Amino acid sequence: MTGATGAPGGRHAAAARPTPLMLGMGWFPDQPGGLNRYFRDLHTALAADGTTAPSVVIGPADDAPDEVRAVSGNHAPLPARVWGYAAAARARAADAGLIDAHFALYGLAAVRMPGLRRLPVVVHFHGPWAAEGHATGAARNVAVKRIVERLAYRRGRHFITLSRAFRQTLVETYGIAPWHVSVVPPGVDLDRFTPGDGGERARLGVPEDAWTAVVARRLVPRMGIDVLLRAWAALGDTDDGRRLLTIVGDGPLRPELERLAADLDVSSSVRFTGRVTDEALRDWYRAADVCVVPTVALEGFGLVVVEALACGTPTVVSDVGGLPEATAGLGGAVVVPAGDGGALADRLGAARDGSRPLPAPAECRAHAERFGWDVAVATHRRIYEAVTRGTPRTRARVVFLDHCAALSGGELALARTIPALERVDAHVILAEEGPLVELLRDRGISVEVLTMDEDARGLGRGRVTPGGVPLGAAWASAAHVAALVRRLRRLRPDLVHTNSLKAAVYGAAAGRVAGVPVIWHVRDRIAADYLPAAAVRLIRGMARTLPSAIIANSETTRAELPAVSCPVEVIPSPVPAAVASPADRDAGEPFRVGLVGRIAPWKGQHLFIDAFARAFGEGREEGAIIGSPLFGEEEYAQEVRQASARLGLGDRVSFRGFREDVPAELARLDVLVHASTIPEPLGQTVLEGMAAGLPVVVPDAGGPAEVVIDGANGMHYPLGDPAGMADALRRLRDDHGLRSRLGAAAPAALHRFAPEVVGARIEALYARVLDTGPGRSA
Repeated sequence: MTGATGAPGGRHAAAARPTPLMLGMGWFPDQPGGLNRYFRDLHTALAADGTTAPSVVIGPADDAPDEVRAVSGNHAPLPARVWGYAAAARARAADAGLIDAHFALYGLAAVRMPGLRRLPVVVHFHGPWAAEGHATGAARNVAVKRIVERLAYRRGRHFITLSRAFRQTLVETYGIAPWHVSVVPPGVDLDRFTPGDGGERARLGVPEDAWTAVVARRLVPRMGIDVLLRAWAALGDTDDGRRLLTIVGDGPLRPELERLAADLDVSSSVRFTGRVTDEALRDWYRAADVCVVPTVALEGFGLVVVEALACGTPTVVSDVGGLPEATAGLGGAVVVPAGDGGALADRLGAARDGSRPLPAPAECRAHAERFGWDVAVATHRRIYEAVTRGTPRTRARVVFLDHCAALSGGELALARTIPALERVDAHVILAEEGPLVELLRDRGISVEVLTMDEDARGLGRGRVTPGGVPLGAAWASAAHVAALVRRLRRLRPDLVHTNSLKAAVYGAAAGRVAGVPVIWHVRDRIAADYLPAAAVRLIRGMARTLPSAIIANSETTRAELPAVSCPVEVIPSPVPAAVASPADRDAGEPFRVGLVGRIAPWKGQHLFIDAFARAFGEGREEGAIIGSPLFGEEEYAQEVRQASARLGLGDRVSFRGFREDVPAELARLDVLVHASTIPEPLGQTVLEGMAAGLPVVVPDAGGPAEVVIDGANGMHYPLGDPAGMADALRRLRDDHGLRSRLGAAAPAALHRFAPEVVGARIEALYARVLDTGPGRSA
């Protein structure tokens, strides 16, 4: 896209493959730990692919190759270590095209040295150093460590993390722009970690008939070994010789864990091995029925997971950090809640008794083969080349803003839209925590929360008066705009895309100050029957001057916008091609009609209740209201329930509350109704119902009436008329052929709502704005 190109070039880029100066912490196995093991394996994999990288670590490093310089020693005084490390890095930098730094303290000392400041820096982020120290009980100098980290990361041109979870940590905790972070899962040595020959148990002294679990971890609090011991005790039968838990590794917590095992009376079935060789570790993986990784905090990826899987051993992990990512796609429900000893005991017990088997050895090995070092090395090379040579940028960097993190219509539309933007690097900033955060993360979408004070975020429409907004809300809004300006200046996006009306107000102000074009996505009718008159005047006034373009979700929405000089496009929200399929219904089942959406007066649940009672009286038909109240509308929800009871509907109308699995709810219906009492801007649930192949009944005004053609792919009734709705419902109940014809025609009307079509139209608008606005560099 024009306006989204121009990454800086590397003045000192190598002509062929750029050679990294690799700055590690220690050398495995002389110094244990995941960072050191990863550093050694990456160094070895690069060498096997033709790059002999000069490297520096703190000694000892007895078996390190010649290109690895070990300086000082890990027990030497800190000043001696830092000075020696920095001097060695400077001496080995002559042929390097970039720096690849793996540990903040030593990396900072090196990159500040004369002679090294010229080199671009790639930072491997293995975890929050200060936070990890605090989590392991080493709380001293936490503030100093945080300062060191932030200073070191200022020199980073690009960052590499092993998981999306740690990418999120970089973005939220350290303020790194998401487009400068690549997630590159580690490789595993698939030639070293292989399924065994069956003789491992004999070599290790493990009874052949013992059900065996293994955990290979450094023994520190955040690893959750105490949780595993309690889960092990909960399994029972601790002294029958038919169970064995092997704890491989060492650390300061070992004496305490041994005492805990004794207190729990499981010492006879628990073995502590201390540190072991790679060969012995491989044998322990092979000998085990299951590997357990029960981390409770700060797990970047968990290399032990794929090592065990490569040996054909299934692994049960906690839902911390990158562990779910390491096992994603592996069947057998191998993820349990962190710190929940009961859940872990249940999962291990079910694996032991066969009621819920873990993945088979062949499935485990096939999963591990996805993590070969060849893929990781190829990705590293592309990153090295990009930071040294500079490459034109073809993807627009877009920050999406929303004040709300509830799973309401606009927010669900956002979660569907972003994956459809193929040429966009997206980052979402929300003003509150909520379920939308997890939904976006689950879909691999970068998101952070920049909290807005509730005085501003929760400001209701009715509190906007001709005199303005309450002083507290105005002050909180100004504070949020200032914080957002600072964040935008650091992120340096090409565009800001606001996803809600409140976000349009504060996002437009922040974008103007930060010098970033802002696109409004308007999902509300800017009309006096929909918003307070004062809010209408405010939004229309801002629309004339602040946004660089406006997206309206329907012609109905567009018609209420003022005349503006910027581009205005009608682009609907995307709807997946098949939200659900109508369930097979037995002939004797009652006719079932439902309404989906937030419970609010203007959404018309009371109208639906009235129409249902008129249509079906004392019959067998059933109704369903799917949704829950938001934003203080609980009193109205209670009124609707009371109306249902007053009309004698009893349990024929069910109130199903909020449901995440809306497609499953739609599949239970024969007809979907939309009951808004004022014209709806779009009607997302109507589109979902049509995609599900349901006949839909909608008002004859607003966005739904633009899509639903009366008698062709759905039915209309007069807006706000319960009698008209009742007539349509009776007709559909009585005419099965009509229901079938309308339901079959509905999905065909949704071509323009396909995610790929919507995404392409939004990207075209981005390009139009960027072609007429200032460009940005990486």
